[in-house]
Amino acid sequence: MAVIEQFKMPGTSLEKVVVHPIVLLSVVDHYNRIAKGTRKRVVGTLLGEYNKGVLNITNCYAIPFEEDLKDKDIWFVDHIYHEQMYTMFRKINAKEKIVGWYSSGPKIKKNDIEIHEKFREYNTNPVFVVIKVQENETLGIPTESYCSVDEVNEEGQLEKNFVHIPSSIDASEAEQVGVEHLLRDIKNVSIGDLSKHISDKVLGLKALNAKIIEMKEYLDDVLDEKYPVNTEIIENLQDIFNLMPNLDFDSIIQSFSVKTNDYMHMTYVCSLIRACIGVHNLINNKVAIIERERALLEEEEKRKKAKKELEQKEKENNQASQKDVEMKDDK
Repeated sequence: MAVIEQFKMPGTSLEKVVVHPIVLLSVVDHYNRIAKGTRKRVVGTLLGEYNKGVLNITNCYAIPFEEDLKDKDIWFVDHIYHEQMYTMFRKINAKEKIVGWYSSGPKIKKNDIEIHEKFREYNTNPVFVVIKVQENETLGIPTESYCSVDEVNEEGQLEKNFVHIPSSIDASEAEQVGVEHLLRDIKNVSIGDLSKHISDKVLGLKALNAKIIEMKEYLDDVLDEKYPVNTEIIENLQDIFNLMPNLDFDSIIQSFSVKTNDYMHMTYVCSLIRACIGVHNLINNKVAIIERERALLEEEEKRKKAKKELEQKEKENNQASQKDVEMKDDK
């Protein structure tokens, strides 16, 4: 079994986790191959580099993982396979270290803290990234990052708990070019820029609404004394609402209405134009098919006529030959 040196990564100074596109693509491929259409989730190892408070997750690989869906205390991670895979990856890029692990989630489960502690054998402070692979689960960015800390529970004992770390999606220049080439074949050219702009706005509003509901549920739980009051969270929420613009003005309401009506009018006109173009293309295709069929029929008729003329000519030649033979016989 390969011996892997434990990577010492600072925990307190970790400010942000950046996930690169190749990681997202690899996790989605892993999920589609192993667990698509089931209640299972997939688990893998994250590789990357730490630099000035920012952890760049640049690569990953899948590892065999099984868990009992009824009893979450029963789980298995093939650490021998994991260590052999990392040994091969290290030969390709020695700078990429084991920085943590990922799960397809979509939420944290009871045994995740135990799996997280297993990865401490390879990193002093690993990160846990939940990557949401289902399309209906991703209103915002599809990643949530966590690290574990020691906290004192109600009984006065230390226990491990996950704390959230800000995360984002970013790519190098080479990765951006690769992603553009990858998306070129699946891009729907029938959707115009305006329609895409409106769709993005709708998705953004849905994500905002989900976050507001989440904040409301948290405040309700604090009022019901399910959670202790966290002054830092309360101050952040207050700052968010203080930064919101005051829209209760007739001029602003009218401007929004006019802008919205303009967008709706342009969308309607563009949809009509697209429909008219589609109908014209359909008519042109129908006309082209009819003309092609007519041309084929004309060619077939010409071929039959030429064949008939050839047969008639051969028949006349045969008759002339027979007459010549009869005249010679009479002489």
